[in-house]
Amino acid sequence: MPRFSVIVPAYKVQAYLQECLASVLEQSYTDVEVIAVEDCSPDASGAIIDEFAARDARVRPLHLPRNQGLGPARNAGLKEATGDYVLFLDGDDTLVPGALRDIADRLDETSAPDVLVFDYARAYWTGRTVRNQLASLLTEQGPAPFALEDRPGLLSLLMVVWNKAYRREFIEREGFTFPPGYYEDTPWTFPVLLSARTIATLDRTCVHYRQRRQGGNILASTSRAHFDVLDQYDRVFAFLDARPGLDRWRPVLFRRMVDHLAAVHAARDRLPREDRAAFLRLARAHYRRHRVPGAPTRARDLLIRLGDPRVHRVLTWAYRRARRTRALAAAAAGRLSGAALRAHYRVQLRLPLRADHAVFTRDAGGPYGCSPGALEAAFRGLSPRIRTAWIARPEHHHTVPAGTRALRPGSAAYWTALARSTYLVHNADFEPSVVKRRGQVLVQTRQGTPVKRMGLDLLDRPAAARGADIARMLRSADSWDYVVSGNRHSTLVWERAFPSGFTTLEYGLPRNDVFVRATSADVNRARQALGVPEGAVAVLYAPTYRDYHRGRRVGLDLERVLDRLGPRFVLLTRAHPSCGEPLARSRKGRVIDVSALPGVESVCLASDALITDFSSLMFDYANLDRPIVLYANDWEAYDAARGTCFDVRGFPPGAVARDEDELVDIFTTGHWRGSRSAQRRRAFRERFCPYDDGLAAERIARRVVFGEDTWLPPVIPLSGRHPVPSAASAVLPPAPPATVPVPGRRVPVDEYL
Repeated sequence: MPRFSVIVPAYKVQAYLQECLASVLEQSYTDVEVIAVEDCSPDASGAIIDEFAARDARVRPLHLPRNQGLGPARNAGLKEATGDYVLFLDGDDTLVPGALRDIADRLDETSAPDVLVFDYARAYWTGRTVRNQLASLLTEQGPAPFALEDRPGLLSLLMVVWNKAYRREFIEREGFTFPPGYYEDTPWTFPVLLSARTIATLDRTCVHYRQRRQGGNILASTSRAHFDVLDQYDRVFAFLDARPGLDRWRPVLFRRMVDHLAAVHAARDRLPREDRAAFLRLARAHYRRHRVPGAPTRARDLLIRLGDPRVHRVLTWAYRRARRTRALAAAAAGRLSGAALRAHYRVQLRLPLRADHAVFTRDAGGPYGCSPGALEAAFRGLSPRIRTAWIARPEHHHTVPAGTRALRPGSAAYWTALARSTYLVHNADFEPSVVKRRGQVLVQTRQGTPVKRMGLDLLDRPAAARGADIARMLRSADSWDYVVSGNRHSTLVWERAFPSGFTTLEYGLPRNDVFVRATSADVNRARQALGVPEGAVAVLYAPTYRDYHRGRRVGLDLERVLDRLGPRFVLLTRAHPSCGEPLARSRKGRVIDVSALPGVESVCLASDALITDFSSLMFDYANLDRPIVLYANDWEAYDAARGTCFDVRGFPPGAVARDEDELVDIFTTGHWRGSRSAQRRRAFRERFCPYDDGLAAERIARRVVFGEDTWLPPVIPLSGRHPVPSAASAVLPPAPPATVPVPGRRVPVDEYL
């Protein structure tokens, strides 16, 4: 008996059915059966289903003798289902990679609830995906499972069947089936949620709901068939009538009915023009039949209650007029406020600079940290007279130290600080309206040591340069006084990619000072905060962003890798900020997603090794002198699309894997921490970490504040640095020695380079 039965009805979806079925069968979680129901489709849908069934025994084809509609097709699939849980997936939609694994894990975490509700995203034909606007209702915070009384807002979600997993025993016990008609989801969704004794949520996009360019959606067709919504709500209220114990939900469902009927009437592409009045008359009868005493009266209630579109038009006109008036007033107030702030900024630009003021920020108002954060602390420690401020969005103000002023972007204090502070420190670019004054000193820290091409180096990579404003980049570079560099490689790249008159401070990267100064207590504290089990080997997986790939890209089958590595290993997954969503969902202590953490320093300290590809994190992590493994299954594609500014595979910081099997071999054989990997890491550190000795921030602060003639702390050589050992280094057996290839056998991966 499989864990999941996925029922896929198919009718006129031949262009999308292969992608739909593949999205289920290629899931990392394989304990699934697919019941593909061909609803007597006139296209090739049936043949496609048979082809998949011939290749994969998990596909069970079902061909209906005549077209019956979506509801009866699902019923036919339900009769054949044998899985513990049932999911529905329309033939033109897809499951997101890793969805079944996340659903299975959440079911286990919440004691096998009757219903698990998960999220979806609309997938437009342009390639854009937009997550459900009510995703906040799916938060996993709080007790789980729960009853509907605890989370009644779930009734506000889109009335569809494919955003839930249903315990089959619960469905069969309650006797739920789908009626015929266009709106068959309605009398299924509400009764199921009302009847479920236990419900849980999964705050994860699991389904991509395809939005076709033309046609394909029966709800977007113009027909009297949309009168079906009236009959479906009769079924919903008949369900309540038969169960007096659920009568408390009648007011909620009545409001949902009114909203739904008003939405059907308002959609110009649903009801034929000549049938709109008839629809309203029947809707009025439904309103009177199912009305709940004391229900509030809204504009849409009056439309359905009176059944007169003229009244609704007047009310709608008045509502829109009031909304437009409010919008115009808000816009006028915004323009007035903007004009006042611009005038304030112009006045501040004419006032003297404050020699003892310095303002810092990162990533367009991000949390305190990175190299600007390390420099802010160094400035304060260097001279008590210097007053520092940190620009951050309000949600990040809690990260700013107590002795540093937090500034909100766009506020009067923000513009004052930018106009009158002598020192400006950023790891990106200030907004274009910021004026660099004579006498101001702008320190550009950048975001680590460069791997990928940027600036002028992008000119021969048109795909990566698409949308980049090279002229603006160069204008910004002209405002830099100092650029921070960690090594000769960075110095050469910055001066070539952003040719301007700045001075390069090749003193080390301030953000890496913490790695040299950290102690064993810091490591233990970081592991405890993340929930890393004691004695586990924590491997940080941190791939970079792909310009040529939309949305999240997980280059590893995380579950498969962990199964092959064994129970001792734990993966810490961190997505690049540009991805917009985590790489994975945390799973029972074996996968811990750390994408949401504001800084990566504590994650690096907590880990025992790093797996990365083209991320600059490899240079920072090398300062810990812990194993690094390079892994990417798209080397050629990345090089063609974005390109790198040095040969990563020719001078790696450790072992190199070209596919998932090689990656697993590197860890299972111990070569990830073998002598050959250590040799590569040593050479890598000598080239890229010569100045990262824990004193980089102090050197830069002294040079910027006191000038070029000031004393600077001497650089501590690599031989004199002793980074804190990883937690697992004390419990792992000795690393294997470098191997010598034996003729006729496969050469170990780490010997290829």
